[in-house]
Amino acid sequence: MNTQKFLVSGLVGGIVSFFAAYLIYGLVMMDFFTKNAGTATGVMRGQTEMVWWALIAGCIFMGLNFSYIFNRWANINTLAAGASAGAVIGLLMTAGFDLIMYANTNVSNLTGTVVDILTGAIMGAITGAAVGMANGWSKKAA
Repeated sequence: MNTQKFLVSGLVGGIVSFFAAYLIYGLVMMDFFTKNAGTATGVMRGQTEMVWWALIAGCIFMGLNFSYIFNRWANINTLAAGASAGAVIGLLMTAGFDLIMYANTNVSNLTGTVVDILTGAIMGAITGAAVGMANGWSKKAA
């Protein structure tokens, strides 16, 4: 595996993941998820209380996760292939996490959980597309 390609495409994916999450979760879907929260209270941080380093690091690790899979096993080097694989990975990862959380916590109701799983597939497609496209950059330069 090319370490530089892994790191560059992972960083690109992380940056895209951060901004896509802001647009989708922070702007477009914020009211929906607020209305479909579970009975747990005080679990969401306000923007002034957010731990930004952890949010940024989490997005970078998401990008690196896609980059590792795409570079190590899948040889994905295009936007379309990245979006397709990213949607499936995002769906499966989010479904696993969200359904376990739904079973064990009161953070979200079932509607919010299902919509978050679908949103995870969209986020995965966006991040995967960016990683796939970034992987293709080095291929074009050669």
